[in-house]
Amino acid sequence: MSTELDRLSEHLEEVQGLLSRRRLVESLVSRQEMPRHGLVEALVHKENMGQLSQLVNSLDPVEVARILEALPSEDRLLTWELIRKDRLDSILLLLLDEVREELVNSSSHQTERAAVNAFELHEGRLRQVTVRTRSDLAQAKPIWVDLVAPSAEVRFWVGELFGLDLPDPERTTDLETSARFYVEDNGEVHLHSDFLLESDGKAQNVAVAFILHRDILFSVRKEELPVFRLQRLRARTQPGYVTEGKDVLLDLYAADVEYSADALENVYSELEQSGKRVLNPDVTDDAAAQILSEIARGEDLNGRIRRNVLDTRRALSFLIRGKFLSPAQQDEARQTLRDIEAMDGHTTFLFGKINFLMDATVGFININQNRRVSKLTSLSVVFLPINILAGIGGMSEYTMMAGNFDVSWPVAYGAFVVCAIAIGWGTYHVLKLVEAREAKRLLRAKSESA
Repeated sequence: MSTELDRLSEHLEEVQGLLSRRRLVESLVSRQEMPRHGLVEALVHKENMGQLSQLVNSLDPVEVARILEALPSEDRLLTWELIRKDRLDSILLLLLDEVREELVNSSSHQTERAAVNAFELHEGRLRQVTVRTRSDLAQAKPIWVDLVAPSAEVRFWVGELFGLDLPDPERTTDLETSARFYVEDNGEVHLHSDFLLESDGKAQNVAVAFILHRDILFSVRKEELPVFRLQRLRARTQPGYVTEGKDVLLDLYAADVEYSADALENVYSELEQSGKRVLNPDVTDDAAAQILSEIARGEDLNGRIRRNVLDTRRALSFLIRGKFLSPAQQDEARQTLRDIEAMDGHTTFLFGKINFLMDATVGFININQNRRVSKLTSLSVVFLPINILAGIGGMSEYTMMAGNFDVSWPVAYGAFVVCAIAIGWGTYHVLKLVEAREAKRLLRAKSESA
């Protein structure tokens, strides 16, 4: 035990020494007048921070946590910024509560997308509660707690506050299909669903983990989603829109279906534009390549929409079968299921349209290729007599054809030409005979099938 304390004390002194040397050197550099003063100061800062970063990232997380707790606030934040992101969660869980809150709230490691949003009912509307610390959430009475890209520390204190274990949003996609919807022994209802996200011309399915616990809905995800923004806007402006966490959950699924339907309409509009370009009789290879790219994007988005609504259908069916919903909520869930059934026909129609446009575009590519081959064939026909003359003229030793017979060269050359014509004529008629037999066979097969 004393050895560990001695080692911790040694590392703490080393960190404090590097921080003191940094302040001293940078103070001296700032007072010096020299060319490129800013560049020199930046290099000195980088060198000192590099040594400190190498040290703290080589230590055990427990030692780093104790060192951070022993440092003054300014030095603590400076050291915290140098820790690699893959080590942050393990170190945060080892810190004292007040130190942890200080680092989480003041650190640049806390990205803008990471947030805890709590919503409570106020006069029949959702009202967002500002959550910066654990005490803010403890004083609220939320019906919905929404976590976007939460760190392990945030998941820990939110779960500890409400008595549940919140999943890591980065690992929600690793679940097997059978483990996406289940009920815990304590009554927690867990649902893991995919929500559609379109951004910068790209589509993806973002996994969202839902937990219904004590009439509170908890949602955990790694990305901000348009469906959630839409739900918050509606619930804030329309009184009586939601009354509990399950209402919020059902409305999120309904909004997701609505968002998917809008995306489906956009796919149809884009395919209409591609279809007009395909109907142009003069489609170049570059235009065909661009059309194929647009069709491929439409097919990918259509497939993601189909997968998304299928996942929503399974989640709603699970809620109905599990008898978690009131009669009014069941009616709302069934209406959403009917909307999904109506979308199935549209996605199937779009798959057919995509296949047609794909075949038509590939057909134009083949036509362009055949045109090039036809031009090459025409050139070969034009130069065929020259090739024949060159072949005949190249036979300088005609006696090789005549063998030991005493044949003059006009006879030898004449015989060669006659044999070449005979071989060509025979090949032509053999090919015509084969084509005639194949045509008869196809005609006979068609008549027998009729």
